[in-house]
This record gives sequence, structure tokens and C-alpha cells, in this order.
Amino acid sequence: MSVPGRGLNQAAALERYVGVMEELRADHLGVLETVYASGARFVDPFNDVRGIEAIQAVFAHGFAQCSGMRFVVQARAVDGDHALLRWRMDCAASPQGVSIEGMSELVLGEDGRVVEHVDYWDPAAQLYERVPVLGWLMRLIRRRLAVPVSSSR
Repeated sequence: MSVPGRGLNQAAALERYVGVMEELRADHLGVLETVYASGARFVDPFNDVRGIEAIQAVFAHGFAQCSGMRFVVQARAVDGDHALLRWRMDCAASPQGVSIEGMSELVLGEDGRVVEHVDYWDPAAQLYERVPVLGWLMRLIRRRLAVPVSSSR
């Protein structure tokens, strides 16, 4: 059931979330409490955690692994209490200047804070293939699973 005016509030909540994430820094993770509910769930290819402390720990670990980590939201959509974000995470401090692109599915609570956050991105193509031996294996597997391209048309 749609609540009149709620979409407008949720759109504003999403913009507040985007602003926090794009300005997020390792020494200021407490700000996540303003956009995540205390019992929120966060899922990505490596983590499935609940609670603001656990979510802060995920981001703290990310900053420890990738000094200068920064998020850039490239597109967004909101429909009721669900939101989708297309983003890029840059790790400027890495030797190769790693960038990861992905999507987030968010569920916003009554107060506009995120109650569920699920990230979708491809660690095989965006991380594993950069590791020398593992990358060779991942590329081989990808080539074998891909549909053969016919050059005669």
C-alpha cells in the first residue's frame, strides 16, 4: 500500500544517504549511524553482517585495505521504500588505481534510514583477474564459458 507523500521523503532520504557515502572517510565512520538503522543488514560478495557496529567494521576494513577509498554514485532510482544505486568505488592509493563498479539495492525504513543494503558487483572480473596466477585462470574460465563469436556474418 502506498503512503501519500512517502516517496518524496524516501527520495530525500536517499539523497542524504548518497551524500554521506560520497563523503565517507575512514576517520568519520560514526556518520553511518545517521543513514543506517541500528539493526540494518549489509551484504556484499564478502560480507553478510547485521548492526551498525558490524557495518562500520566492514567500511573500516575497506579503508584499511584501500587507503583513500571513495564512492561515486553514478545513477539512482527510488520506488517507495526500495532504492537502487549504480556506483563506482575508487581506490586511488592502490598501485594500479583499482576501480570497482556495482549496484546497491537498499530498503529504507520509516525514518528514511537503510534497513537492508545488498551490493552486487563482480569480484572475479574486477579483483581476481588482477592477481597474476589467479587472473590467468579466471580469464581462461571466462573464455571457455563465453558464447563463441562467429566472424562470418
